[in-house]
Amino acid sequence: MAEKKKTKKRNVLGRGLEALLNDSGKMHSESLKAAPLLTGSIGEIAVANIETNPHQPRSNFEAESLKELAASIKVHGIIQPVTVRKLSPGKYQLITGERRLHASRLADKKMIPAYIRTANDQEMLEMALIENIQRENLNAIEIALSYQHLITDCNLKHEELGDRVGKNRTTINNYLRLLKLPPDIQVAVRDNQITMGHARALINIENIEVQLTLFHKIVKDDLSVRKAEELVRNLGNTIKSEPATSQQKKGQETMSPEIANLQKQLSSHFGSKVVVKSSKSNKGEIRIPFVSVDDLNRILEILEVD
Repeated sequence: MAEKKKTKKRNVLGRGLEALLNDSGKMHSESLKAAPLLTGSIGEIAVANIETNPHQPRSNFEAESLKELAASIKVHGIIQPVTVRKLSPGKYQLITGERRLHASRLADKKMIPAYIRTANDQEMLEMALIENIQRENLNAIEIALSYQHLITDCNLKHEELGDRVGKNRTTINNYLRLLKLPPDIQVAVRDNQITMGHARALINIENIEVQLTLFHKIVKDDLSVRKAEELVRNLGNTIKSEPATSQQKKGQETMSPEIANLQKQLSSHFGSKVVVKSSKSNKGEIRIPFVSVDDLNRILEILEVD
């Protein structure tokens, strides 16, 4: 009888300790959720409370790739926290990790781990662009536009940009030169119709009509980069051996050094091949091409047009 009472007493004690530990863990968990997240800390944030990044350089996310990431998140969760900045109590804006955020929404995740840090608009833009350049599989045009944003919007010199992204100046210039190509060719690079190697060969052709003609031939005949470079070299040798026509001479005379320099400066400023035409009567036009709605909005922002 005493033995039974003793056992009963031990079980009651055991249940008391278990309940105490469970209550303690519950209280600890609730206190973490209730405590405000501090800058410089990592914590769980409601997905619904995070605004997307307005400076995201990638305009398109592959649906299949997002589905695969969402499936992985359902099984393993988020391994690498996203980075956000605090806008107001309970409201955050994404700095980096847009794919993870989109995939978490697809996976019906209510909460996501996030690193909270302080950043003004310029710092946020710089961090978002650099993080995406280094971590995401951006195409060559998206990388070029990101570099151009860092130079124009973050006031970075080429050397500073090279230090930020771990690239030498030659590599950066090769990407930036892609933005001087006609919109049709830029779109082809973006959509993987041609490679950056093809595009670099076409850059060496000054005449836009000739560029486009060779571009269509490259796509139609599925030419390799080596064949494209050979085509451009042969074209250059032909042009050098032929005397300039009167129409070509007239065009060269029309383009004064001042206009040529202005055209170069505008192309660099807008990150697109700007064309400036001027007549002897000082009349003319400025053409700024764009390759997408996002690219148009980028140009309008530079022009400060709402």
